Parts: sequence; C-alpha cells; structure tokens
Amino acid sequence: MLTDSKQACVQKADACPLAISGKAPFFQIPIHVGQPGVGNRESFFKRVNEMLDRRWFANNGPLVKEFESCIACRVGVKHCLAMCNATVALQVAIRALELQGEVIVPAYTFVATAHALYWQNIKPVFLDITPNDYNLDPAAIEGLITSQTTGIIGVHLWGRPCDTQAIQTIAARHDLKVMYDAAHAFGCSHKGRMIGNFGHCEVFSFHATKFLNSFEGGAIVTNDDKLAAKIRLLRNFGFSDIDTVVSFGTNAKLTEVCAAMGISSLEAMDDLIVVNRRNYETYKNHLAVIPGLSLIHYDPANSNNYQYIIVDVDPLRSRLTRDELVSVLWAENVFARKYFWPGCHQMEPYRSLRPPTPDYLPETDRTAARTMVLPTGQNVSPEIITGICRIIREATDHSPAVRRLLNHEI
Repeated sequence: MLTDSKQACVQKADACPLAISGKAPFFQIPIHVGQPGVGNRESFFKRVNEMLDRRWFANNGPLVKEFESCIACRVGVKHCLAMCNATVALQVAIRALELQGEVIVPAYTFVATAHALYWQNIKPVFLDITPNDYNLDPAAIEGLITSQTTGIIGVHLWGRPCDTQAIQTIAARHDLKVMYDAAHAFGCSHKGRMIGNFGHCEVFSFHATKFLNSFEGGAIVTNDDKLAAKIRLLRNFGFSDIDTVVSFGTNAKLTEVCAAMGISSLEAMDDLIVVNRRNYETYKNHLAVIPGLSLIHYDPANSNNYQYIIVDVDPLRSRLTRDELVSVLWAENVFARKYFWPGCHQMEPYRSLRPPTPDYLPETDRTAARTMVLPTGQNVSPEIITGICRIIREATDHSPAVRRLLNHEI
C-alpha cells in the first residue's frame, strides 16, 4: 500500500503534462540544435550543373575562387583561403604561424580548437573565461606565459568578440603570435570592424551546423600577404606551380560542390540573419517569465548572426537544473545541448595531462554546468519556439514531480 505522501507524488506525476511521465512527446519529429540552413536551391543547382559540365570538381576551381572572393569582400580582408573544414584550417594556420611549444587557449570551446594544437605536438595551456562573457579572460594571460609560449588563440564564442585590444597588447609585450577561432562569428563585427580582421589570421567554419554553411568547409582570412602565400602552399602539398614542390604541405582544399553551396548560402545570408534574430527575440520574450533562465546578450553596437540561442540556467533561482531541463526536452524530441560541457580541460587527453582541481578554471566549470543551447534556424518557426518554451515552463511549474520522475522515485 502506498503511503499518503507517496500517493500524492503519484498524483502529481499523473498531472504532469510531459513525456517523462509517460505521455506522448510534444514534437513527433526531432528538433535539433544546428539544423542546416539552405540558401537559394535554384542558384545552387545551376552552379552544380555548370560544375558538372566543366568537369572541374576540385583543385582550386572557379567556384572556390568565387567563394573566396565573396568571403573576402564581405569580411573586408585582403585574403580568404578556403579549406576543406575548419579543423584542418586551424591546423594549417597554426603551422603557417610556426607556433610550437605552448599556446594559450580557452578551455571553454569546442575541443577541435585544442586538438588542432595537440595534433601538432603543441601543448594547449588552458585559460579561464570571464564571468557572464564566455570569452577568454585577458587578465589571466600573463600568468600563464612561460619561456615555451609562442602564441594565443582567442575564440569568439557564440559570435561575441574577444577583447582583441587587450589580447594584442599583451601579445605585443611578449612577442607572441595571435590568431582567432572565429567558427561562430562569420557575419559578426567588433568595434566597427568585421571579425576576420584581428590577429595575424582568423579561422571561419562553414560546417553544415554553422550560420553559413558549405556542407563542410572552412577558411583562413588574413591581411598579411606573406602569411597568405605560405598558407596557399600548405593547403596544396607545397606546390608552387603544377610541377614544383617548394615546401611541406597537405591536402586542405575545398571542393567545387561545397563552394557552390557556400556561395548560395552567402546569397541568403541577410535573410538568415533576419530569421535568426526573430527566433532570438521570440525565445527572449517567452523565457523572460521563467525564473532563473536568461538568454545571453548580444551587443547592439556589433553586428551578429544570432545563430546561437544560449540559455543560462541559474542554479540558485531556477526550479530545475540545466541537466534536468535538457533531459525533459530530449524526452519531448527537442535535442537541446550542453555545449562545451565539461570543458576541454575535463576531457581526455587533457584531463590526464593536468588533472583538474576546484581552483583550476572555476569560471569555465561554473559556466559549463549551467549553459543550455536551444534549436533555431530556418526550420524553427515561432510556433515551434512557443512549444519549446511551453515545455520548459510546464517542467518548472511541475518541478517536484519532474525531479522525482527523473530520479525514478515514482
């Protein structure tokens, strides 16, 4: 026989209108974070047909050259060098800058940023982030510089710019190279300049999940003529012309079909930003009434692509934790993510290189434990967003029953 308190819990669970209580999911079709945007299909297929007629599918074809020219023009840089993906682009940029020894990088980033260093026998020295900013903390840089330090890699997380001036000042004082992982930041600006114009070079991602996609791809952008020439050799086996190899290199070239997709995405870029901003504002209005939840702020003084819906779940004010909310949403076929959890420093192989302690990167640990990313993009309508926010509101309204159900206590 159930006790009165147990019976009350069962009744509350029965009243909980969520899939974790056994009801049907709110959404029948899965809704993912980072659903690819699609530009003008007709222009894409026209370019693909022209490519097929030319029989030129790779090796710096006309579509790659057009894509590079369009990117350089949009960003306002002298050189854009398209790559097969952003991870390889990071590796090529690191090699071109001749980084070695130790490089300072934030731990709160996608692990590819660190892997691009470690892959080349360079030690990533992890840096903490600033509270509520999510970007690396310039005040902590100098305490990590050693005789082995050769560079700094900043990450413009969620398209929000690093403090480039502070980073550059410190780098100049210690004769360090600076580059940026700008995978999130295409179409974003900083103090009147487009991201892509800072440091020695910056790396964009055009992966399918990014704001601007070329199916798969990336690019290095720079205003340094000598560095650009070096990168061109590195991405094509070191060939200086059709028969002459003059340096070490690899195969990092973008294909023509990917460039066709990239150009078509560029043509639709302004429309994509309008949709993303609409979605951001819709989430902002709905989540404002739920205790403990807040969206990250985008500075109106800067351009932004609004590609990321980042929710901070305050454990002191929210009725459910970030992890509990993610579990509830997954049951409803909303595949929210715990981006960059638990931080690169908590992942292998880096965890074994320096076992984390509570005082190692406290702000990174705090942020990684409370940040949730929600779906947006072309296929996410205001009605879908309203449904997602309704799930979150229902979960918080029924938080005691939700917690018991998640803990299998009912």
